[in-house]
Amino acid sequence: MLCFEDFPVGRRFDFPSRVMTAEEIVAFATEFDPQPMHVDEAAGKASVLGGLAASGWHTCAVMMRMLCESYIDRTAGEGSPGVQSMEWKRPVLAGDTLSGHCRVVEARVSRSRPEIGIVRFVADVTNQRGETVAVCDYANMIRVKATEAAADAHG
Repeated sequence: MLCFEDFPVGRRFDFPSRVMTAEEIVAFATEFDPQPMHVDEAAGKASVLGGLAASGWHTCAVMMRMLCESYIDRTAGEGSPGVQSMEWKRPVLAGDTLSGHCRVVEARVSRSRPEIGIVRFVADVTNQRGETVAVCDYANMIRVKATEAAADAHG
């Protein structure tokens, strides 16, 4: 289990890759963001996006899955205090393969809750050409090792 001390500034976590299928794009958009360029290929091609494009929110959801698979699922996490910024840099089109990484840019122990560390990350999501499609600046709250050991002992 990764604890706060396992997240020094500069540490990097690589994301597994994921192909964005037309079916997945349409299914997500139909439920959550039914704009024409997300649900209809012809409308997507006619738009500035140039094809059937994933909703930015879909890209965020895929990024969240990548974060879970790269480190969150094995971390003594306590949630997130929020997202500083989320930028969609390029369209994500049907058939694109997303990957990328996140890196620790700041880490500190909470002043009000010293059993919790606050780790700030920047995530870069890229397509198969290495082009950045999304950038997210966010934080995770992660238990410090002494607290994790005490919780396991009293468990």
